[in-house]
Amino acid sequence: MSPASAVPSRGTAARPRQRVLLVDDHRAFRVAVRSLLDAEPAYLVVAEADAGEQGVDLALRLRPDLVLMDVRLPGIDGLEATRRILARAPSTTVVLLSSARRGDLPADLLDCGAVGFLQKESVDAPALARLTGAS
Repeated sequence: MSPASAVPSRGTAARPRQRVLLVDDHRAFRVAVRSLLDAEPAYLVVAEADAGEQGVDLALRLRPDLVLMDVRLPGIDGLEATRRILARAPSTTVVLLSSARRGDLPADLLDCGAVGFLQKESVDAPALARLTGAS
């Protein structure tokens, strides 16, 4: 196991890092989330995309463990991108993100297969761990 894919843990064997793909059309948000996750030993950002189609392509090529997917994207939206990813890579975990409140989004938001939703202002390692089971 390469050093980039494992994190030493006190008194236990190394745990694999969750490989993360960020899909958001706002570069500043991607930079902020990457910075946040780079400081966390449980996560490794492997790529970024700024549109739905690009997110699907990268997810199918790189097979990340976790995709952080903006709901509103240019081209196909985050819901359709999530459906396409999970149709071909069903073991991928997708968390939807939006600056809108959950109540302002479609009621069937999670019908696309995502495990959960976070407002962009709430994205942090503990919130991701609660949704994905990562530690």
